[in-house]
Amino acid sequence: MEIVLHKPQGPGDWLRLQRLYTNAFPRNERKPFAVIRRMFREGKGDIWCILAEGKFAGLATTVNGSDLILIDYFAVSQKQRGKGIGKAAMECLLSLYAGRGVFLEIESPERPGLDREQRKKRKEFYLSCGFAELGVKAKVFGVYMELLGIGCQMDFETYRRFYGFNMTPWAADHLEELQ
Repeated sequence: MEIVLHKPQGPGDWLRLQRLYTNAFPRNERKPFAVIRRMFREGKGDIWCILAEGKFAGLATTVNGSDLILIDYFAVSQKQRGKGIGKAAMECLLSLYAGRGVFLEIESPERPGLDREQRKKRKEFYLSCGFAELGVKAKVFGVYMELLGIGCQMDFETYRRFYGFNMTPWAADHLEELQ
């Protein structure tokens, strides 16, 4: 299966990206899509369309630091899930940022809730892609998260500095360390 990542190239791409973003992530985990687009325009992050066999299949957004990359959002469309697209797209994404540490935030599978099994599967997916637990747990804008990474070490203060420098100090102020 051929997987290609490309940056949005017109209104159709932006519409597909925003639609998937809105459908794939719960409201409490989404930042305004306009903020993601602004970060892209300002060169603070990347937005990728994931194409499988030439058809739109998913999205990835990043926040780019000098030596660390945060995979901010990653999703495969519901119709395309279970076909290996996510794993292949993640491999492509990681190769684009080779030589830099890559990390991501996942909603904690330890927390109770109706979607707990889904959160466990999400963590298993990222671990199967080579990510490892970084030992950092935080409340991010009220959502309980944990960090996974490849090629990086992370503690809470490094995480907070990344937010403050690459997003905004205001965003960094909305991180709360959990034990």
